[in-house]
Amino acid sequence: MKTRSFFSLLILLVFLPSVCAIAQKADISGEWKMNRQKSTVNEQLFLSGITILFRSDSLITTRHYENGNGEEYPFDENISLDGKECKITIFDMPRTSTATRSATDGSVKISSATTFSGGNGQEDMVAKENWKLDSTGKILILEFINTMSGNEVKGTYYYDKVK
Repeated sequence: MKTRSFFSLLILLVFLPSVCAIAQKADISGEWKMNRQKSTVNEQLFLSGITILFRSDSLITTRHYENGNGEEYPFDENISLDGKECKITIFDMPRTSTATRSATDGSVKISSATTFSGGNGQEDMVAKENWKLDSTGKILILEFINTMSGNEVKGTYYYDKVK
């Protein structure tokens, strides 16, 4: 009887931590820099790095966009994770964003619309992003669809966590 209880306890001690580790949401908090070897950059302005901080009810980010000349355009954003609209202004351009986080895998979906003055007057750049970690938890994958002036650009960027 003691042997059986011992093995039951041993199995419980090994099995329970494994289940807890698997059940935890992926933590994408931290500082991430684009891996340019894995990412295909075909836009004039791209997200070269991002710092992410999760709160219980919101997502705080500092995004670093870069153009082809290496000039950076950073901005901060605090988005509620309940799908409600959040509004900010970036370099005189209004931006409205919504975000939700998956309860199962911790991935984040962000939709945003940024209004700017273009050659034909006011235009909206609509972005849909899906952020998730790869199976190792060391690479942030950002899948996106950007729509502007009837044109659509799809892609995937890969980011390495800064130590």
